[in-house]
Amino acid sequence: MTELKLPSIDYAALAPILIMLGAALLGVLVEAFVPRKHRHLVQLSLGLLAVLAALVMVIFNADDRLITAGGALAVDGPTLFLQGAILVLAAMSLLLIGERSVERGGAFVAQAAVTAESVEDRRQAEGSNGATEVYPLASFAIGGMLIFVAANDLLTMFIALEVFSLPLYLLCALARRRRLLSQEAAMKYFLLGAYASAFFLFGVALVYGFTSGIPGRPAGVDFATIHAAVGESPASQVLLFAGMALLSIGLLFKAAAAPFHVWTPDVYQGAPTPVTGFMAACTKVAAFGALLRVFHVAFAGAAWDFTPVLGAVAVLTMLVGAVLAVTQTDIKRLLAYSSIANAGYLLVGVLAPSRDGLAGTMFYLAAYGFSVLAAFAVVTLVRDADGEATHLSRWAGLGKRSPFFAAVFTFILLAFAGIPLTSGFMSKFAVFAPALDADQAWLVVAGVLTSMVLAFPYLRVVVMMWLSEPGESTPTVTVPGGLTSAALMIGVLATLVLGVVPGPLLDLANGAAEFVR
Repeated sequence: MTELKLPSIDYAALAPILIMLGAALLGVLVEAFVPRKHRHLVQLSLGLLAVLAALVMVIFNADDRLITAGGALAVDGPTLFLQGAILVLAAMSLLLIGERSVERGGAFVAQAAVTAESVEDRRQAEGSNGATEVYPLASFAIGGMLIFVAANDLLTMFIALEVFSLPLYLLCALARRRRLLSQEAAMKYFLLGAYASAFFLFGVALVYGFTSGIPGRPAGVDFATIHAAVGESPASQVLLFAGMALLSIGLLFKAAAAPFHVWTPDVYQGAPTPVTGFMAACTKVAAFGALLRVFHVAFAGAAWDFTPVLGAVAVLTMLVGAVLAVTQTDIKRLLAYSSIANAGYLLVGVLAPSRDGLAGTMFYLAAYGFSVLAAFAVVTLVRDADGEATHLSRWAGLGKRSPFFAAVFTFILLAFAGIPLTSGFMSKFAVFAPALDADQAWLVVAGVLTSMVLAFPYLRVVVMMWLSEPGESTPTVTVPGGLTSAALMIGVLATLVLGVVPGPLLDLANGAAEFVR
């Protein structure tokens, strides 16, 4: 009788994941048992404490380089760096969510406001503490992202993909104002995300079929088995290339890369702005963390085959993001196309096979996350009686009505444009330099040219804010509470510091830029 051998599990290495998933489950219980008037404070405190505790455990595990949970999860330098970035950005996102959800007339609607039948019930619901279920949903999403960047086999990666995607679909539908637009965005995101997940799962099946055709080797979907199978170079590689293509579709969808980007503008516009910031920062880190592990570990032996294809995707993504950003009249859609273009720049780093390319990509992800969260924090503050004023015409003259916040937003836009002494400049340099060293000059040329095009819509907003006269319809900037102020200042200071003194974070990324196999 064969003895059952249990997988070895290092619980300390998995502690960040366990903390976030445990907090999410506790959040569900809070929704059930804590009175409504206390629920917001309890949920926000629980979410922030869980994120901070998970971050402490990531720092505690900084020297770990191991594969655990029966080979399902890898805890190495890139895993810990990206998990730390996700948790820091998630803490900023929770601050934004907490500010807007507690404010009367804020971003999130209580479920009672959707189902209330009487006018009085609706008024009471709108004056409540908002949709506090946003916190356990966000905690589940964060936990899924932590698993996603650590996944060491394709099935674990697929499960993590669903764990953080399903809460995001729900979060996108929780906008209080423009409710129909929010629900439409959530439905689009859900349907397209379901197709992307199906492509990913079909790709897993094809890759398994590929590994089963290697004589003398066991079939599997763990990255070590795939890497060994790719190195065998069998005569027929149709299953390999088809599987890689389908897996790429699922991952590039989450990364908002063209031509799988079509959900991004509608979802960014329709979702509550704090959720949009959360997706723009944390989801991008998770998606590119998975892309780095898949292509640098599992399919590293096929780099000669996939680099031209992914390079073409990178150029198309940069071009689509830059050109279509010029035509936008809504600030959230403009930031959505900016996110698409930045996905193209990040793909340049993914395709640089060196350690510097990996480190530069990780630095870019962290730096961009701070900047984009700061940008969406400002968007939440520009409001009128109807809520957020996102049409660009409403921002005309904002510099004269609210010079401080206009100056902050100008600085963030200049960082997006890659102006020196900002994190945006150092980020692009960090991914373009390794690409040049790897003889990928065509990608760098495309990146520089599209960056020049993308600077136009940024500068157009700056000109509108400072050189136009404020009109009667120009909204005011609400004085932020402590939570939004904290998130905004963290984002702005990080954007400045990483542009002026990028060395410490670059050194940290370089020290972490090695996968365990």
